[in-house]
Amino acid sequence: MAGQGGSSAGGRGVVISDNWPGYSLDLFTYPQHYYGDLEYVLIPHGIIVDRTERLAKDIMQDIGDNDIVVLCVLKGGYKFCADLVEHIKNLSRNSERFISMKVDFVRLKSYHNDQSMQDMQIIGGDDLSKLNGKNVLIVEDIVGTGRTMKVLLNNIEKYKPKMIKVASLLVKRTSRPDGYRPDSHMCYQRSWQNKIQSLKQ
Repeated sequence: MAGQGGSSAGGRGVVISDNWPGYSLDLFTYPQHYYGDLEYVLIPHGIIVDRTERLAKDIMQDIGDNDIVVLCVLKGGYKFCADLVEHIKNLSRNSERFISMKVDFVRLKSYHNDQSMQDMQIIGGDDLSKLNGKNVLIVEDIVGTGRTMKVLLNNIEKYKPKMIKVASLLVKRTSRPDGYRPDSHMCYQRSWQNKIQSLKQ
């Protein structure tokens, strides 16, 4: 879906252009404790809801009739993951096929005292060997350079899952030509400065 703020990114996301001024605050209601802190709304809540529902539909088409093990990357991915899983459940209930899901949570630690670690730590989650032969959906809030996601994918691939898909809420613009891009994402954030605060209404 492409709102006034941008165009479709290959049918898989909304692009926020560098010169997009955002929507006027007068068009929306938002919590009083944000008064004076926000200048505009970059992505209205309705677009987030609609795009998340569409991502759920895309994921169901990609994974087919297979059951899913959802790995939610904490802490940022929690709310997006919960909403995405709920949409998948609703679509599954209203379709001819029922997709069962098991949701698990992991935290990724790739830095120690501001120094990049050679081996990323995956904290939490069940025994990853149980992913063998399973369809895995990784849900993340923001993908930047993609380095962390690539390391996570390499770790999970060691356990030989049947399929791995990645869904993220936002994709940060990167100058890296080999920057990782998730299979599904809600928005391709081109101009990154401080605009993310507008999502936190």
